[in-house]
Amino acid sequence: MERMRPQEENPTATSAPPPRWAVRAAQLITLLALPTGLWRLAMVCGFPSGYTEAGFVPFDTLGSKLWMLTLSVACELLALLSLGLVRPWGETVPRWIPVIGGRPVRPLAAVVPAAAGAIALTALWAAMPLWWTYPHPDMTRAGRLLVGVIYQPLVLWGPLLGAVTVSYYRRTHGSRTAHTNTPCPANAATASEPMATVVAPGHSP
Repeated sequence: MERMRPQEENPTATSAPPPRWAVRAAQLITLLALPTGLWRLAMVCGFPSGYTEAGFVPFDTLGSKLWMLTLSVACELLALLSLGLVRPWGETVPRWIPVIGGRPVRPLAAVVPAAAGAIALTALWAAMPLWWTYPHPDMTRAGRLLVGVIYQPLVLWGPLLGAVTVSYYRRTHGSRTAHTNTPCPANAATASEPMATVVAPGHSP
């Protein structure tokens, strides 16, 4: 008698698609650091970017330019990482990555650093709306206004990242819990069918 073959179970839990607001928020995060990054790159290229001639001197060195370039690239890369909270590669490691490619991402491996980053960014930029209340003698009046305006969007970075992180956790945690509690199809089929009793000819059960 041919045995019933159990259906193959998918080892990777699939979560519900992210809500539209979370996708929009993650996309917005990638744009928040762009104005300040371009402003620093202008300084790397030798433009005072709102500083007075004397105030720009400390930034017109090789070490300062390397730092501003590194900071601009790092900030934008960190902002782009938020897309992983609403994209498939935030739940399954891309296959082109050596060793771990194709493996599912543990939710806490993404949630913990993202939550820590959200808290740190919120604290870092919380005082930015008070920019114009502080003296800036090394900047021109127009430069002081410009820098204050382009840095204000960074205030939203932490709260937006926190909201997207909560959304990611709810989706992935709920899907994995449901996947764990779902019975194996083979076991379910076995449990639902009565076990047949084989009786040798000439004997009664």
